[in-house]
Amino acid sequence: MLDASHLTKRYGGLTAVSDLSLSLTRGERFGLLGPNGAGKTTTISMLVGALRPDSGAVLLDGKPLGGETDPARRKLGYVPQELALHEDLSALDNLRFFGALYGLHGPALQSRIDACLELVGLSDRTKSRVREFSGGMKRRLNLAAALLHEPELLILDEPTVGVDPQSRNAIFENLETLLASGMTMLYTTHYMEEVERLCDRIAIVDHGKLVAQGTLAELRGTLPEGAARLTVTLEGAPELSETTLSTLSRMTGKPVVPIDGGVSAELTDVGRETASLLAALDTAGLTVRSLNTDQPGLEDVFLHLTGKSLRDQ
Repeated sequence: MLDASHLTKRYGGLTAVSDLSLSLTRGERFGLLGPNGAGKTTTISMLVGALRPDSGAVLLDGKPLGGETDPARRKLGYVPQELALHEDLSALDNLRFFGALYGLHGPALQSRIDACLELVGLSDRTKSRVREFSGGMKRRLNLAAALLHEPELLILDEPTVGVDPQSRNAIFENLETLLASGMTMLYTTHYMEEVERLCDRIAIVDHGKLVAQGTLAELRGTLPEGAARLTVTLEGAPELSETTLSTLSRMTGKPVVPIDGGVSAELTDVGRETASLLAALDTAGLTVRSLNTDQPGLEDVFLHLTGKSLRDQ
């Protein structure tokens, strides 16, 4: 349904996206995962036709995607990272405005407004001004606006930024309802648990480049056999210098990276390598408060491929 080939975008001397290719089949749930600043938003802007790539092409149903007047763009529903709402208008008037942009009017528009507000749980707030909404309610209304014209492909750019856990879960439930109906979705985030919950196939990007893509099982296959992640919480949550981290990595024989309150390392021999890391921490004068080992997930894949946490910039 969507095919992006060799996309590149530069801003002066900065290459935001470099030779990036990906494709989506109809009905697929595709996750674009990467840290802040990885090039996700620039990629999405090119995919929806809002930004022209310096090189490469975007095909929608096998045809080149044109500019703002291309009618093919009506197949797309776009939920941008920045809220696209008029705060002085009511929820109803916002949706009337966006519906008019899609060419909807009369009973057909009202029917779509009612359905979309019901989906996102805002049917009882139709006359409230958007400025009175919480961050989570604004995010849900943003989603409703993107669904008015019944798009075939829904593209979401960090749709849960700055929302509370309850609203975040409500957004997930909205999306799961859409996906159950066969909606095709491209979902970008830097939160791995969101992609694990919602997506069938995943692409990992960093510094504008595609690092890996595949199903979660396929991505886990890039890890060494038996790989697991050890997380160690340290007393006093000290800030560790690059020199200390380098020393710990050298003594352990594995890359040791900082996390909130401690350190983390990817291990292949949990018993032996855990002992080595604990001995290295003791030698460095650091006291262990707790430790935990996890089965490998997306963050482990990213750490293995790039050497840094998903939330690093």
